[in-house]
Amino acid sequence: MPPDPTLRLAEELIARPSLTPDDAGCMSIVEKRLEPLGFHCEYLRRGKVTNLWARRGSSAPLFCFAGHTDVVPPGPESEWRSPPFLPSLRDGFLYGRGAADMKSAIAAFITACERFVSEAPAHGGSIALLLTSDEEGDAIDGTVAVTETLARRGEKIDYCVLGEPTAVEHFGDTIKNGRRGSLSGTLTVQGVQGHIAYPQLAKNPIHLVAPAIDELARTEWDDGGEFFPPTSWQISNIHAGTGASNVIPGHVDLAFNFRFSTASTPESLQARAEAILERHGLDYRIEWNLSARPFLTGRSKLTDAALTAIREETGLSAALSTAGGTSDGRFIAEICPQVVEIGLVGASIHQIDERIELADLPRLSGVYFRILKSLLY
Repeated sequence: MPPDPTLRLAEELIARPSLTPDDAGCMSIVEKRLEPLGFHCEYLRRGKVTNLWARRGSSAPLFCFAGHTDVVPPGPESEWRSPPFLPSLRDGFLYGRGAADMKSAIAAFITACERFVSEAPAHGGSIALLLTSDEEGDAIDGTVAVTETLARRGEKIDYCVLGEPTAVEHFGDTIKNGRRGSLSGTLTVQGVQGHIAYPQLAKNPIHLVAPAIDELARTEWDDGGEFFPPTSWQISNIHAGTGASNVIPGHVDLAFNFRFSTASTPESLQARAEAILERHGLDYRIEWNLSARPFLTGRSKLTDAALTAIREETGLSAALSTAGGTSDGRFIAEICPQVVEIGLVGASIHQIDERIELADLPRLSGVYFRILKSLLY
């Protein structure tokens, strides 16, 4: 049998040590595969980050594959069974940093496009790829830079599939049709420092804030909805005191986070949280940081095409999920009404000996091809 083209391309990409924000030549490999298909490739660099916008066609609808070439550091290389940037095949698996997250998906994007363009060179609409080398880092010069450029140009994306690893146990069991938002706060509650033996001369800010913490933790912020769990408020850090055991602290600092659904807004959560603090009569200040807005694609043309493609390729009925952290889908959703994530099993991402099943590579390419065929044929 001839070698699987998706595997060969995945190996070529994994061999590039593209630690954030270094693309390490991955996009050049992609460009060389796409240009013969009629894609116009445009680099949109910002800072140290490399971004690629490649498009074939000029008509609507515009279908976009999106992903990242950057990877996290491999950790102690001596703990890997084979070098992290030397793609290795063992026991039915492909090993290497980025195998699951998400160079194999990028390879599958390209082989799906090659197959589709070969079968339908005069297809309807347009196809695009949006790649960045800044997803695993600060994510301030990557996908968001591309979406801002596209918005200024009035270039609208109609459908987008990200290649993030979404499968839980078997490829095709789960796709992401949205993500929760992330709103963080840093709260400082003021008290009066004093000797612990004379509490009447001090005000303990830990004692003062404790009832408010209890109310914040017990509050039902929303019920989530069909696709989201209820919004969650969690403390991630709390600090007070001088280090001495006989001093009442003068203030207490708390760091907390909301993971929230589309049933709430950042503004509503801020207002409700501050109302609780006010009700408890606290002397406080708070700094807010919105790092991600939630996005959701309900039952739609894209989700229907994705579910059908997975069922036809794998025989599985995929679950729609919004679980997990944030992704670059939050930026793309600003200019695209339908965004989903479909990728390989994510159990080993960011771990030593990151790996994916070899049998899943042609099936992932097949799913992407079927989605293209459904929406653009």
